[in-house]
Amino acid sequence: MSLQIFDTHAHYTDEVFEGDRDELLSSLPAFGVKRVVIPGCDVKTSREAIALSRRYPWIFAAAGIHPEEVLRMRGGDPERIRDMLADSRVVAVGEIGLDYHYGKESAEEQKALFRTQLKMAEETGKKVIVHSRDAWEDTVGIVSEFPAVTGVFHCFGGSADGAAWLLRRGWMISFTGVLTFRNARRPLEVVKTIPLDRLMVETDAPYMAPEPNRGKRNDSRNLVYVIEKIAEIKGESPEKIAEDTYLNACRFYGVEP
Repeated sequence: MSLQIFDTHAHYTDEVFEGDRDELLSSLPAFGVKRVVIPGCDVKTSREAIALSRRYPWIFAAAGIHPEEVLRMRGGDPERIRDMLADSRVVAVGEIGLDYHYGKESAEEQKALFRTQLKMAEETGKKVIVHSRDAWEDTVGIVSEFPAVTGVFHCFGGSADGAAWLLRRGWMISFTGVLTFRNARRPLEVVKTIPLDRLMVETDAPYMAPEPNRGKRNDSRNLVYVIEKIAEIKGESPEKIAEDTYLNACRFYGVEP
């Protein structure tokens, strides 16, 4: 089976790739992975993502500060991120959002940073990559303050009603290897409700490896399992799901197919 794949979210700046990063990234096109977006989580990883995007033509970068980094960032970091958005290899502001799973005590700082980065997207016309964990109400409340900004909720774990809310406002929704997990009942139900033209796929590498590789280091070659699962749910061929999600992501990020 020959598929054309766009991994819309992979953290190849992570230190777990130190030993074989160049070898792995160089090999991806041979496995059908024709496009990858590497999001930043802070100033350092955003810069590293841009550097990788210059080395490999099929890789693009996003620049942003993850909510878990809010208490570790320096005062001028948001402006450093803003400067990176002018780079032609940067296709989105991200990964940004709210995470109350481990960091509820920093909620107010997270919300302020989220608004700052959404404002950057509004002013630059960039899409955003949103992370929301245990913070749905606050996340969509802040998103509602910026109706001109759209993007993708990555690694979507919300409800079908939440997905419908995003779809009505022009957002994309992206899924990971979680779809293949045995206990993934709600994500499977949500995928059924998403039109094919609003769907994207991602690894969130090195995390979220799908079955049969769950628990191992994840990379873009595993996206075939996510695509096959969506094809099963949708009653379509893997080739169609791969093509649709690939073209969706190209349009979304504004890159050549």
